[in-house]
This record gives sequence, C-alpha cells and structure tokens, in this order.
Amino acid sequence: MSVRIAVVIPYFQREAGILAKALRSVFAQTVVADLDIIVVDDASPVSARSELAQLPPQQAARVRLIEQANAGPAAARNKALDQVAPGTEYVAFLDSDDEWTEVHLANALHALEAGHDFYFTDFYQLNQSVSAFARARRITPSEHALLPGRSELHVYQGDMQDQVLSGNVIGTPTVVYRYASFPRLRFREEFVYAGEDYLFWLDLSSQTRRIAFSSASECICGAGVNIFSGSGWGTEKSLIRLHHEMKYKKAIARLFPLSARQIEDNRRAVRTLRKSFVADVLHRLMHGKPFREVLFKQWRIDARSALYFLPLAITILLRR
Repeated sequence: MSVRIAVVIPYFQREAGILAKALRSVFAQTVVADLDIIVVDDASPVSARSELAQLPPQQAARVRLIEQANAGPAAARNKALDQVAPGTEYVAFLDSDDEWTEVHLANALHALEAGHDFYFTDFYQLNQSVSAFARARRITPSEHALLPGRSELHVYQGDMQDQVLSGNVIGTPTVVYRYASFPRLRFREEFVYAGEDYLFWLDLSSQTRRIAFSSASECICGAGVNIFSGSGWGTEKSLIRLHHEMKYKKAIARLFPLSARQIEDNRRAVRTLRKSFVADVLHRLMHGKPFREVLFKQWRIDARSALYFLPLAITILLRR
C-alpha cells in the first residue's frame, strides 16, 4: 500500500533538539505509506536547518524545508498546505515540540481508509500523567461505536460543533484529515494567537460528519515555545491573550449558525472576557504597566468593553 500523507510541522523554537525529536517520532511510524514531511521554519531562533543536521542524512533528505518571515503557526501551516504535492490524500498535523506514538498514522489511516474524513486522538498534555480526554471529561469513548478492526478506534457520534464550542477535545498534533476532499480549507490567520485551530475544526466538521477518533493517547505534547506560557493575570501577555480570545468568541457568532443555547453560552463568555480584560487594564494602570496598543485593538472589535471601566474601577476602590 502506498498512500501519500503530508505531515505538516510549523516550527519556531528557542532550544536545540526539539524539532529533531519530533521528526524522529515521524520516522518511527509503523504505517506503510508514502510520507511527505513539510517543515515550515517561521523565522525560528534555532533554525530548522540545524535541527535537520542532527538527523541521519537519509532522514533529513526526506524533509521538505520551507523558510519564511515570522507570521505565526496558522500562517506556517497554511504555507505548508499551499505546498502539498498533487495526489496527496491526507494531511497530518504535528507541532514541533510534540511526539507521536509509533501507531498514530497507522491508526489514522485505518480510520480514514474506512471512509472517515477527520481523525483525532487522546493525548498527554505537558507534564500530565492523566490524558486530555480523562482530564477534561468532555468525551466518553464508550458512548461512540467501535470501528471494526481496532479496539481503540471509534466512530464519532455527536455534534462536533457543539463539542468544540462547549469543551474542545481535539488536540492539533493528533489530527489527520482527508486533504483531497477539502483542498482549499485553510487556517484563519487573523486569529494567530487564539482560536485558529478551533475554527479549522469547526470549518472541517461543517463539511463532513464522517469523523473518527482514538481513545488511546497517540501524542505526547512537549515543552517547547507556547505563545501563552506565562500569560497569567497582569503579565505581559495576559491582555493579548484576553483580546484574542474575545476576537475568537465574537467571530464564532458571525461565522457559524448557533443554537439558542450556544448563542447564550457565547454571550456569557464574551461578557466574562470583557470583565477580565478591563480588570487587567485597571491593574496595569495602577501599576504603571503599558496597555494602550492592545486597548485600541480591543475597542475596534468590542467597543462595549468601555462600559465596564467605571463599575469595575468603583468596585476595586471599594475593596481597597
């Protein structure tokens, strides 16, 4: 069997050895398939070329390297999708600091060749000994029919839009999908800091209900660069995170038809984000931290945030 699978890896890391480790997990796959491995170096401080030099020459030669000015993971993935070779049937995503288990692509191919278009798996998040499915408790594998031939593979039976909106269980480095059926599907680059992967799953699941998943953990997430690592309350990145989460939540209502419950849930989330954003701005104001640039961007997407300033300022003063 020879099935072309494009492996898409956006790359931006500050420590050596991370990408090489991820690539070794690709070369360790048990699947019998023609793999086209595409790495997009997004102006990484540690170059992808130096990482490829750590691999045996025969492995390094199998990697297609694309280099670009820094534009974020969504743009890097899109660059790779634009370069997928003609005849490619499937695309698999892997982040440069993550590792697949050896059977990941074999299981994905089994599910996809059975007629499914979209495959994802359980996984271990950074420094966790309990899997993402078990921790989130948003998906119960026993409620989904088994796929013949594999005890860990299931036919997803539910509303994937509701699943993503109410408690997303899809980890980007676990996804493999039928690229040949959706060749124009791309990540929305304007959501570079939050939501671009969720929106991709929503776009994909709006076009197909043939979804399968593995209850086995087939990916281990690593400790590489995370755009929101250290983005807790009052930190340099916290306002950026809140702004982009707001941008994502407001886009959902514009881009997708929502049920009455989903509309109310989304409105509630927007109100919570408004309060958090304004509270963070007030915190910065009191401690002399910068906030103007992000504030102006926030006004453009949500002018109603301004209504929260006076009530929250009064509340803070009364508590002091």
